Amino acid sequence: MSLTEARFHDLVDSTQQALEDIFDDSGLDVDLENSAGVLTVKFDTGQQLIFSRQEPLRQLWLAARSGGVHFDFDEESGKWQCDKSEELLGEMLARLVEEYTGEALDFDELGQDEN
Repeated sequence: MSLTEARFHDLVDSTQQALEDIFDDSGLDVDLENSAGVLTVKFDTGQQLIFSRQEPLRQLWLAARSGGVHFDFDEESGKWQCDKSEELLGEMLARLVEEYTGEALDFDELGQDEN
């Protein structure tokens, strides 16, 4: 099932806003930059997470120290899911953030479809 362009952009926008909110509320020392649809999260450890939209593929891409990961939106669950491992975006982020900072953040609500 293919997302329309408008729905895809709405989903990515709401996901990026939710990410910003989670990091803002976390108390972690991070710098957030959202420019031209690319959200960059810079940790005080020097590591970063970069979220970008890939409109032609209707995917959300995550660049991390370990490499790039591509996520498709699963309409049934209402969440972003890795196109290779099927791991949910929230699960992967919880793991990466804990690895980078030693802190556990809750990303369970990430990607919940509110439309």
